[in-house]
Amino acid sequence: MKVLFIVLSLISVTILGGCLNQGTKMVLLDEEIVKIEFSPSKGVGSTNADVSVSFEDSHSIKVLEQVIKHSVEKKVDVHKEPDYDLVVSYGDQLPMHAIHLWLGNEGEESILMYMVGEGETFKTTTTATKQLRELIVQNQ
Repeated sequence: MKVLFIVLSLISVTILGGCLNQGTKMVLLDEEIVKIEFSPSKGVGSTNADVSVSFEDSHSIKVLEQVIKHSVEKKVDVHKEPDYDLVVSYGDQLPMHAIHLWLGNEGEESILMYMVGEGETFKTTTTATKQLRELIVQNQ
């Protein structure tokens, strides 16, 4: 009985530790997203106004919103320019979120970074990269 208690305690501590180490996630406004635009990036700190693809359908917006909100902060030294600039729009009366995207290759994680911020980088999962690649490639 004592051994079972110790084993269960260790499992609980491991699960709790895993939950606590998930890191900070990206946040968006608690408002309805009306549009997410992608443009080829011209570099960190600026937004390219030449939009290459715009998503206004609820399915694409939901997928992109989940990718962004589930990206976890992880320091990454990026030595190249971002692939894309994303602009998340909530409507005319609300501010927008501008985000840089380094799109990973198949089987890799992607990197996101708020355009305005302290330079924190956030990583997606490989599944999220696959979803991003499918949306972007299919619509360019």
